Amino acid sequence: MKKTTSFAGAVMIGMSLPISHANAQGAPQSVEIAKVDLQTVAAGYRASKVIGSSIVNDADETIGKIDDLLVTRDGKQPYAVLSIGGFLGMGTHLVVVRYDSLKFADKKIVLPGGSKDGLKMLPAFEYSRA
Repeated sequence: MKKTTSFAGAVMIGMSLPISHANAQGAPQSVEIAKVDLQTVAAGYRASKVIGSSIVNDADETIGKIDDLLVTRDGKQPYAVLSIGGFLGMGTHLVVVRYDSLKFADKKIVLPGGSKDGLKMLPAFEYSRA
């Protein structure tokens, strides 16, 4: 009987070790899973393909190209960094526009109402060194 009690006690201790180890890693976390329409996403534009694309205005004139895509730290606001002017990377002027101001149609990226002169009037953008 004494051996059975000792064995049962050892089993209880052994079973509690994995449970206490799991709790030692921190509080349980939950991640909200959202259902995604995969066909809609698959028909979208990959960032790697959008970066480097030319931007045209309403008159179909090339006014710059997409240098990069950025999101705010909270991940809620995407922005496009546009490269305006310059030649072979020299003398370019970087500016930022809201991503939702760009229109994707007919395999073109359009900035309605945009012009080179108008974009050059925007504040110059510099990447953070951090």
